[in-house]
Amino acid sequence: MKNNGSSHQSSKEKKLKRKEVLEKKKTIDEIIKAASAVKDHLASFPPFCQYDRNGLSVYLVTGAGEQLSSPMKKYIQNLLKANMEAPYGSEWPLEEKVKRREMVASEARYIFLRETPKSAHNESPLKANNDKMGDDGDRVVGFVHYRFIVEEDIPVIYVYELQLESCVQGKGLGKFLMQLIELIARKNRMGAVMLTVQKANVLAMSFYTSKLRYAVSTISPSRVDPLIGAEKSYEILCKTFDSEARAKLEEDENARNE
Repeated sequence: MKNNGSSHQSSKEKKLKRKEVLEKKKTIDEIIKAASAVKDHLASFPPFCQYDRNGLSVYLVTGAGEQLSSPMKKYIQNLLKANMEAPYGSEWPLEEKVKRREMVASEARYIFLRETPKSAHNESPLKANNDKMGDDGDRVVGFVHYRFIVEEDIPVIYVYELQLESCVQGKGLGKFLMQLIELIARKNRMGAVMLTVQKANVLAMSFYTSKLRYAVSTISPSRVDPLIGAEKSYEILCKTFDSEARAKLEEDENARNE
């Protein structure tokens, strides 16, 4: 009888556990759905809709993967090629195809940077593909592509791209944009911000790890298995906002198993 009792108890515990897991999954799905349904994530942060610093004046507008115009798609492709072909090296032709698919996905959310008219700089080499891009057609000088996804049972913002034209780099814009992404993440109940960086992109790696204090995530190849990690050309970085996200995405294996 004793055994039956303990087996009944164990079965009950399993049912409770399963219910708990399903409820948690449902909650996470709802968080992601709610965040993805927001039409304009900039609306909650008026101070971040304009950037006037270091001789630069740009304004921010939002967009979605499914709604990109043909000129905008061309612009994104050109800027990606200009900035990423060197870090990816021989992997670029394959990676470029992947990025083209990612670019127009229904989950893709964008923040575009447009020059404020009064501050028109010299014409960009990308200007040819930069006309008639909605509203008043002010020149686009960069963009962020991000998504709301689940990693290790944690809802996160994953930054797929942060790309700036060379004429606006080194003016604090990258840091400003990442601060905005972190605010959007917190506002929408995300546990972390995550992104992938090519090891060859030394400046980007230093920017995220030193300047912005991002950590190499536990799901990055080098931390999953150093041997596999050595063969991979990238690291996955994260900045976590709560203890559960930290334990699953940032702490070492021992901390996760405790």
